[in-house]
Amino acid sequence: MKTPFRLDDHPRRPQPLAPPPDGYFDKLPMRVMQRVEPHAMASGPLAVPGWLAALSAPLRTALASTVVLGSFAASFLLSGPGAVPTTPAAGTLASVPRTELVEYLLANEQRITLTDLAELPATAQALPESYLQASSAELQDVLDAQPTDETYL
Repeated sequence: MKTPFRLDDHPRRPQPLAPPPDGYFDKLPMRVMQRVEPHAMASGPLAVPGWLAALSAPLRTALASTVVLGSFAASFLLSGPGAVPTTPAAGTLASVPRTELVEYLLANEQRITLTDLAELPATAQALPESYLQASSAELQDVLDAQPTDETYL
């Protein structure tokens, strides 16, 4: 078992040889800053030109944000409207032959079968105008002949 630590068992160190001079700790921060400041201003990353240092902090912030916004606007305007060509995916996919699409889907590792392809809904195709020449009376007769089961409601 550990012995308990008792402060009374340890003697205190004697006082330093001499106390610090009067005002030593009051003057110490200024002496350190005088030594560090000339080197930091000459070679530090925060060295700014004289005209910029003369501006107030809010004015420097406004100037910096204006420069950033201006560079963004310039890069946007210089990129031009036709920088990124856009092609519709439907047109690109329509240019691929159907046999190649089926071969690709059947050769895939997910093992798509022909029955899976048969269950896919057909794409919406525009009907020619020759099929849409029904009169309103014919349409009404066809709609009336449809069963009216309410099983889907």
